Amino acid sequence: MRLKRSLPLLGTSALLFACVFMAAGKTPGPTSDPTAEGALSSTPLKVDRLDPSINSIIPAGAMLERIATGFTWVEGPVWDRGSLFFAEIPSNSIRRWTPGKGVSIFLQPSGYKGSAPYGGKESGSNGMTLDTRGRLTVAGHAQRDVFRFESLDAKGPITILADSYQGKRLNSPNDLVYRSDGSLYFTDPPYGLRTQNDSDPEKQLKVNGVYRIPHAIEHKPGASPANADLQLVVNDLPRPNGIAFSPDEKYLYVNNSEPKRIWMRYRVKSDGTLADPKLLYDATADPRVGGPDGMKVDMEGNIYSAGPGGVWIFSPEGKPLGTIVMPERTANVAWAGPDRKTLYICASTSIYRVHLKIAGEPFVKTK
Repeated sequence: MRLKRSLPLLGTSALLFACVFMAAGKTPGPTSDPTAEGALSSTPLKVDRLDPSINSIIPAGAMLERIATGFTWVEGPVWDRGSLFFAEIPSNSIRRWTPGKGVSIFLQPSGYKGSAPYGGKESGSNGMTLDTRGRLTVAGHAQRDVFRFESLDAKGPITILADSYQGKRLNSPNDLVYRSDGSLYFTDPPYGLRTQNDSDPEKQLKVNGVYRIPHAIEHKPGASPANADLQLVVNDLPRPNGIAFSPDEKYLYVNNSEPKRIWMRYRVKSDGTLADPKLLYDATADPRVGGPDGMKVDMEGNIYSAGPGGVWIFSPEGKPLGTIVMPERTANVAWAGPDRKTLYICASTSIYRVHLKIAGEPFVKTK
Protein backbone atom coordinates (compact mmCIF):
# COMPACT_ATOMS: atom_id res chain seq x y z
CA MET A 1 0.00 0.00 0.00
CA ARG A 2 1.71 3.10 -1.15
CA LEU A 3 1.99 6.08 1.18
CA LYS A 4 0.93 8.58 -1.44
CA ARG A 5 -1.94 10.54 0.00
CA SER A 6 -3.00 13.85 1.45
CA LEU A 7 -2.55 14.44 5.16
CA PRO A 8 -5.73 13.69 7.14
CA LEU A 9 -7.74 16.59 8.53
CA LEU A 10 -7.36 16.89 12.29
CA GLY A 11 -9.57 18.65 14.78
CA THR A 12 -8.30 21.62 16.76
CA SER A 13 -7.66 19.59 19.89
CA ALA A 14 -5.74 16.95 17.95
CA LEU A 15 -3.58 19.64 16.30
CA LEU A 16 -2.83 21.24 19.66
CA PHE A 17 -1.98 17.83 21.11
CA ALA A 18 0.40 17.08 18.23
CA CYS A 19 2.06 20.53 18.45
CA VAL A 20 2.76 20.13 22.17
CA PHE A 21 4.39 16.75 21.61
CA MET A 22 6.44 17.97 18.65
CA ALA A 23 7.64 20.96 20.62
CA ALA A 24 8.89 18.53 23.23
CA GLY A 25 10.63 16.46 20.56
CA LYS A 26 8.19 13.59 20.88
CA THR A 27 5.74 11.84 18.60
CA PRO A 28 2.20 11.26 19.84
CA GLY A 29 1.52 7.57 20.24
CA PRO A 30 -1.61 5.59 19.38
CA THR A 31 -4.54 5.94 21.72
CA SER A 32 -7.62 3.88 22.39
CA ASP A 33 -10.49 3.89 24.84
CA PRO A 34 -10.18 1.38 27.72
CA THR A 35 -13.93 0.87 27.88
CA ALA A 36 -15.45 -2.48 26.99
CA GLU A 37 -17.07 -1.05 23.87
CA GLY A 38 -13.79 0.51 22.81
CA ALA A 39 -15.21 3.40 20.77
CA LEU A 40 -13.36 6.72 20.89
CA SER A 41 -16.03 8.42 18.83
CA SER A 42 -19.19 7.59 16.92
CA THR A 43 -20.61 9.56 13.99
CA PRO A 44 -23.40 8.88 11.48
CA LEU A 45 -22.10 6.74 8.64
CA LYS A 46 -21.88 8.53 5.30
CA VAL A 47 -22.85 6.31 2.39
CA ASP A 48 -23.06 6.85 -1.35
CA ARG A 49 -25.99 4.55 -2.09
CA LEU A 50 -25.62 3.70 -5.78
CA ASP A 51 -28.06 0.80 -5.97
CA PRO A 52 -31.20 -0.02 -3.90
CA SER A 53 -29.69 -3.37 -2.88
CA ILE A 54 -27.17 -1.52 -0.68
CA ASN A 55 -30.03 -1.07 1.80
CA SER A 56 -29.95 -4.81 2.47
CA ILE A 57 -26.28 -4.47 3.46
CA ILE A 58 -25.98 -1.14 5.30
CA PRO A 59 -28.73 -0.46 7.84
CA ALA A 60 -30.43 2.90 8.11
CA GLY A 61 -28.90 4.94 10.90
CA ALA A 62 -25.59 3.05 10.83
CA MET A 63 -22.76 4.64 12.80
CA LEU A 64 -19.03 4.83 12.07
CA GLU A 65 -17.07 4.16 15.25
CA ARG A 66 -13.42 5.05 15.66
CA ILE A 67 -11.81 2.64 18.11
CA ALA A 68 -8.10 3.60 17.94
CA THR A 69 -6.09 6.46 16.49
CA GLY A 70 -2.71 8.19 16.46
CA PHE A 71 -1.05 6.04 13.80
CA THR A 72 0.52 6.90 10.42
CA TRP A 73 -0.60 4.12 8.04
CA VAL A 74 -2.49 1.07 9.31
CA GLU A 75 -3.05 -2.08 7.27
CA GLY A 76 -3.71 -5.81 7.16
CA PRO A 77 -6.42 -6.29 9.84
CA VAL A 78 -7.44 -9.75 11.03
CA TRP A 79 -9.64 -10.73 13.99
CA ASP A 80 -8.30 -13.58 16.08
CA ARG A 81 -9.22 -14.83 19.53
CA GLY A 82 -10.95 -11.71 20.71
CA SER A 83 -8.49 -9.17 19.33
CA LEU A 84 -7.91 -7.21 16.15
CA PHE A 85 -4.37 -7.57 14.84
CA PHE A 86 -3.17 -4.98 12.33
CA ALA A 87 0.05 -3.65 10.83
CA GLU A 88 1.30 -0.14 11.51
CA ILE A 89 3.69 -0.18 8.59
CA PRO A 90 5.86 2.95 9.07
CA SER A 91 6.61 2.00 12.70
CA ASN A 92 7.60 -1.52 11.58
CA SER A 93 5.14 -3.15 13.95
CA ILE A 94 2.10 -5.38 14.29
CA ARG A 95 -0.37 -4.01 16.82
CA ARG A 96 -3.13 -5.71 18.79
CA TRP A 97 -6.39 -4.04 19.82
CA THR A 98 -8.49 -5.77 22.46
CA PRO A 99 -11.82 -4.44 23.73
CA GLY A 100 -11.40 -3.13 27.24
CA LYS A 101 -7.61 -3.10 26.98
CA GLY A 102 -6.84 -0.92 23.97
CA VAL A 103 -3.77 -1.11 21.74
CA SER A 104 -0.51 -2.91 22.45
CA ILE A 105 2.50 -3.84 20.34
CA PHE A 106 2.41 -7.49 19.33
CA LEU A 107 5.60 -7.59 17.24
CA GLN A 108 8.31 -5.02 16.50
CA PRO A 109 10.14 -5.10 14.18
CA SER A 110 7.65 -6.90 11.97
CA GLY A 111 9.34 -6.39 8.59
CA TYR A 112 12.80 -4.92 8.00
CA LYS A 113 15.30 -6.15 10.58
CA GLY A 114 18.52 -4.43 9.53
CA SER A 115 20.56 -2.34 11.96
CA ALA A 116 20.76 0.74 9.71
CA PRO A 117 17.72 3.02 9.22
CA TYR A 118 15.48 1.63 6.53
CA GLY A 119 15.43 4.72 4.36
CA GLY A 120 11.97 4.04 2.92
CA LYS A 121 8.38 4.80 3.88
CA GLU A 122 7.15 1.29 4.61
CA SER A 123 9.56 -0.69 6.76
CA GLY A 124 7.02 -3.03 8.35
CA SER A 125 4.85 -6.00 7.46
CA ASN A 126 1.54 -5.73 5.64
CA GLY A 127 -1.51 -7.98 5.06
CA MET A 128 -2.41 -10.83 7.42
CA THR A 129 -4.73 -13.83 7.40
CA LEU A 130 -5.33 -17.14 9.19
CA ASP A 131 -4.91 -20.68 7.92
CA THR A 132 -7.33 -23.51 8.71
CA ARG A 133 -5.32 -24.35 11.82
CA GLY A 134 -5.68 -20.81 13.14
CA ARG A 135 -2.08 -19.79 12.51
CA LEU A 136 -1.44 -16.15 11.71
CA THR A 137 0.17 -15.72 8.28
CA VAL A 138 1.80 -12.44 7.31
CA ALA A 139 2.88 -10.66 4.13
CA GLY A 140 6.36 -9.59 5.19
CA HIS A 141 6.42 -6.50 2.93
CA ALA A 142 9.80 -4.85 3.68
CA GLN A 143 11.10 -8.22 4.88
CA ARG A 144 10.33 -9.49 1.34
CA ASP A 145 8.79 -12.80 2.35
CA VAL A 146 5.64 -14.52 3.55
CA PHE A 147 5.84 -15.95 7.06
CA ARG A 148 3.69 -17.78 9.59
CA PHE A 149 3.48 -17.72 13.38
CA GLU A 150 3.37 -21.26 14.74
CA SER A 151 1.49 -20.02 17.81
CA LEU A 152 -0.02 -16.73 18.86
CA ASP A 153 3.20 -15.84 20.60
CA ALA A 154 5.33 -13.09 19.05
CA LYS A 155 8.42 -14.61 20.67
CA GLY A 156 7.61 -18.09 19.45
CA PRO A 157 8.79 -19.85 16.28
CA ILE A 158 8.14 -18.26 12.89
CA THR A 159 8.24 -20.17 9.62
CA ILE A 160 9.07 -18.48 6.31
CA LEU A 161 6.82 -19.96 3.63
CA ALA A 162 8.38 -18.22 0.60
CA ASP A 163 10.94 -15.50 -0.08
CA SER A 164 12.07 -15.90 -3.71
CA TYR A 165 10.88 -16.98 -7.14
CA GLN A 166 13.22 -18.72 -9.59
CA GLY A 167 16.23 -17.64 -7.55
CA LYS A 168 15.25 -13.97 -7.30
CA ARG A 169 14.00 -12.26 -4.17
CA LEU A 170 10.35 -11.36 -3.95
CA ASN A 171 9.55 -7.66 -4.23
CA SER A 172 7.48 -7.02 -1.09
CA PRO A 173 4.51 -9.33 -0.46
CA ASN A 174 1.49 -7.15 0.15
CA ASP A 175 -1.72 -9.11 0.79
CA LEU A 176 -2.64 -12.78 0.97
CA VAL A 177 -5.49 -15.28 1.18
CA TYR A 178 -5.81 -19.03 1.78
CA ARG A 179 -7.95 -21.36 -0.29
CA SER A 180 -9.74 -24.19 1.52
CA ASP A 181 -7.35 -26.73 -0.06
CA GLY A 182 -4.55 -25.21 2.01
CA SER A 183 -2.85 -23.31 -0.80
CA LEU A 184 -1.88 -19.67 -0.25
CA TYR A 185 -2.15 -16.84 -2.79
CA PHE A 186 -0.40 -13.49 -2.39
CA THR A 187 0.32 -10.27 -4.28
CA ASP A 188 3.82 -8.87 -4.70
CA PRO A 189 4.04 -5.20 -5.81
CA PRO A 190 7.12 -3.08 -4.95
CA TYR A 191 5.56 -0.85 -2.25
CA GLY A 192 7.73 -2.28 0.52
CA LEU A 193 10.95 -1.40 -1.31
CA ARG A 194 12.67 1.84 -0.38
CA THR A 195 11.74 3.75 -3.55
CA GLN A 196 8.45 1.86 -4.11
CA ASN A 197 9.03 1.70 -7.86
CA ASP A 198 10.22 -0.71 -10.55
CA SER A 199 13.62 0.94 -10.88
CA ASP A 200 14.53 0.30 -7.24
CA PRO A 201 18.13 -1.00 -7.18
CA GLU A 202 17.11 -3.89 -4.91
CA LYS A 203 14.26 -5.08 -7.12
CA GLN A 204 15.26 -8.40 -8.69
CA LEU A 205 12.04 -9.53 -10.36
CA LYS A 206 10.77 -7.72 -13.45
CA VAL A 207 7.21 -8.81 -12.78
CA ASN A 208 4.92 -7.59 -9.98
CA GLY A 209 3.10 -10.86 -9.69
CA VAL A 210 0.39 -12.82 -7.96
CA TYR A 211 1.73 -16.11 -6.61
CA ARG A 212 0.43 -19.40 -5.27
CA ILE A 213 2.06 -21.66 -2.68
CA PRO A 214 0.51 -25.14 -3.11
CA HIS A 215 -0.07 -27.03 0.15
CA ALA A 216 1.09 -24.11 2.29
CA ILE A 217 -0.99 -25.46 5.17
CA GLU A 218 1.23 -28.57 5.22
CA HIS A 219 4.51 -26.64 5.26
CA LYS A 220 6.35 -28.02 8.28
CA PRO A 221 7.20 -25.61 11.09
CA GLY A 222 10.77 -24.39 10.73
CA ALA A 223 11.22 -25.91 7.27
CA SER A 224 13.02 -24.01 4.52
CA PRO A 225 10.89 -21.75 2.31
CA ALA A 226 8.91 -23.58 -0.39
CA ASN A 227 10.40 -21.44 -3.15
CA ALA A 228 10.71 -24.30 -5.62
CA ASP A 229 6.95 -24.86 -5.43
CA LEU A 230 6.00 -21.22 -5.92
CA GLN A 231 3.70 -20.62 -8.92
CA LEU A 232 3.31 -17.30 -10.72
CA VAL A 233 -0.42 -17.17 -11.53
CA VAL A 234 -0.82 -13.52 -12.68
CA ASN A 235 1.99 -11.63 -14.38
CA ASP A 236 0.39 -8.69 -16.19
CA LEU A 237 -0.82 -6.34 -13.45
CA PRO A 238 1.53 -3.41 -12.78
CA ARG A 239 0.51 -3.04 -9.10
CA PRO A 240 -1.50 -6.03 -7.82
CA ASN A 241 -2.73 -5.34 -4.32
CA GLY A 242 -5.88 -6.66 -2.57
CA ILE A 243 -6.88 -10.30 -3.02
CA ALA A 244 -9.93 -12.39 -2.04
CA PHE A 245 -11.87 -15.50 -3.07
CA SER A 246 -15.56 -15.72 -3.87
CA PRO A 247 -17.43 -17.80 -1.25
CA ASP A 248 -17.54 -20.85 -3.55
CA GLU A 249 -13.87 -20.31 -4.51
CA LYS A 250 -14.70 -20.47 -8.20
CA TYR A 251 -13.20 -17.01 -8.61
CA LEU A 252 -10.23 -15.08 -7.29
CA TYR A 253 -10.52 -11.29 -7.12
CA VAL A 254 -7.37 -9.19 -7.45
CA ASN A 255 -7.30 -5.42 -7.65
CA ASN A 256 -4.64 -3.11 -9.05
CA SER A 257 -3.70 0.18 -7.39
CA GLU A 258 -2.06 2.16 -10.18
CA PRO A 259 -1.78 3.55 -12.80
CA LYS A 260 -5.14 2.00 -13.57
CA ARG A 261 -7.35 1.59 -10.52
CA ILE A 262 -9.15 -1.61 -11.40
CA TRP A 263 -10.69 -4.78 -9.95
CA MET A 264 -10.15 -8.07 -11.78
CA ARG A 265 -11.80 -11.51 -11.54
CA TYR A 266 -10.11 -14.82 -12.45
CA ARG A 267 -11.62 -18.28 -12.74
CA VAL A 268 -9.86 -20.77 -10.48
CA LYS A 269 -9.04 -24.00 -12.32
CA SER A 270 -9.04 -27.42 -10.68
CA ASP A 271 -5.25 -27.33 -10.30
CA GLY A 272 -5.35 -23.95 -8.55
CA THR A 273 -4.07 -21.91 -11.47
CA LEU A 274 -6.12 -19.08 -12.94
CA ALA A 275 -7.90 -18.49 -16.24
CA ASP A 276 -10.36 -16.17 -17.97
CA PRO A 277 -9.35 -12.79 -16.57
CA LYS A 278 -12.24 -10.34 -16.51
CA LEU A 279 -12.30 -6.64 -15.71
CA LEU A 280 -14.93 -6.13 -13.01
CA TYR A 281 -14.64 -2.38 -12.58
CA ASP A 282 -12.39 0.55 -13.54
CA ALA A 283 -12.25 3.50 -11.11
CA THR A 284 -9.28 5.22 -12.73
CA ALA A 285 -11.30 8.36 -13.50
CA ASP A 286 -12.57 8.75 -9.93
CA PRO A 287 -10.96 11.96 -8.56
CA ARG A 288 -11.20 11.03 -4.87
CA VAL A 289 -8.22 10.13 -2.70
CA GLY A 290 -7.32 6.46 -2.50
CA GLY A 291 -7.15 3.45 -4.74
CA PRO A 292 -8.00 -0.26 -4.84
CA ASP A 293 -6.43 -1.93 -1.82
CA GLY A 294 -7.31 -4.61 0.72
CA MET A 295 -10.62 -6.42 0.21
CA LYS A 296 -12.91 -9.10 1.62
CA VAL A 297 -16.23 -10.71 0.64
CA ASP A 298 -19.45 -11.44 2.51
CA MET A 299 -21.45 -14.67 2.65
CA GLU A 300 -23.54 -13.59 -0.35
CA GLY A 301 -20.47 -12.88 -2.48
CA ASN A 302 -20.50 -9.10 -2.31
CA ILE A 303 -17.02 -7.54 -2.44
CA TYR A 304 -15.81 -4.93 0.06
CA SER A 305 -12.67 -3.10 -0.99
CA ALA A 306 -10.68 -0.03 -0.11
CA GLY A 307 -10.96 2.40 -3.01
CA PRO A 308 -11.27 6.07 -3.92
CA GLY A 309 -13.14 7.85 -1.13
CA GLY A 310 -13.56 4.90 1.23
CA VAL A 311 -14.85 1.31 1.17
CA TRP A 312 -16.45 0.25 -2.12
CA ILE A 313 -19.10 -2.47 -2.12
CA PHE A 314 -19.63 -4.45 -5.33
CA SER A 315 -22.01 -7.23 -6.30
CA PRO A 316 -20.31 -10.52 -7.26
CA GLU A 317 -20.63 -9.39 -10.89
CA GLY A 318 -18.74 -6.15 -10.21
CA LYS A 319 -21.69 -3.76 -10.06
CA PRO A 320 -20.99 -0.88 -7.62
CA LEU A 321 -23.70 -0.95 -4.94
CA GLY A 322 -22.40 1.84 -2.74
CA THR A 323 -19.44 3.39 -0.98
CA ILE A 324 -18.84 3.81 2.73
CA VAL A 325 -17.41 7.32 2.69
CA MET A 326 -14.39 7.53 5.00
CA PRO A 327 -12.76 10.63 6.54
CA GLU A 328 -9.28 9.50 5.48
CA ARG A 329 -7.57 7.31 2.92
CA THR A 330 -8.61 3.69 3.41
CA ALA A 331 -6.30 0.68 3.28
CA ASN A 332 -8.04 -2.55 4.25
CA VAL A 333 -10.99 -4.23 5.98
CA ALA A 334 -11.74 -7.29 8.12
CA TRP A 335 -14.81 -9.07 9.51
CA ALA A 336 -15.30 -9.65 13.22
CA GLY A 337 -17.88 -10.26 15.92
CA PRO A 338 -19.71 -13.47 16.84
CA ASP A 339 -21.91 -13.10 13.76
CA ARG A 340 -19.15 -11.59 11.56
CA LYS A 341 -21.35 -8.60 10.77
CA THR A 342 -18.91 -6.01 12.10
CA LEU A 343 -16.56 -4.59 9.48
CA TYR A 344 -13.30 -3.17 10.83
CA ILE A 345 -11.64 -0.59 8.59
CA CYS A 346 -7.99 0.47 8.54
CA ALA A 347 -7.73 4.07 7.32
CA SER A 348 -4.48 6.03 7.60
CA THR A 349 -4.31 7.24 11.23
CA SER A 350 -7.17 5.24 12.72
CA ILE A 351 -9.11 2.01 13.06
CA TYR A 352 -12.88 2.25 12.50
CA ARG A 353 -15.78 -0.17 12.54
CA VAL A 354 -19.36 -0.34 11.29
CA HIS A 355 -22.10 -2.88 11.95
CA LEU A 356 -23.73 -4.30 8.81
CA LYS A 357 -26.60 -6.65 7.94
CA ILE A 358 -24.79 -9.46 6.09
CA ALA A 359 -22.15 -11.72 7.64
CA GLY A 360 -18.67 -11.73 6.19
CA GLU A 361 -16.86 -14.75 4.88
CA PRO A 362 -14.67 -16.30 7.59
CA PHE A 363 -10.89 -16.07 7.31
CA VAL A 364 -10.61 -19.76 8.02
CA LYS A 365 -12.38 -21.81 5.33
CA THR A 366 -12.50 -25.58 5.11
CA LYS A 367 -13.78 -27.90 2.41
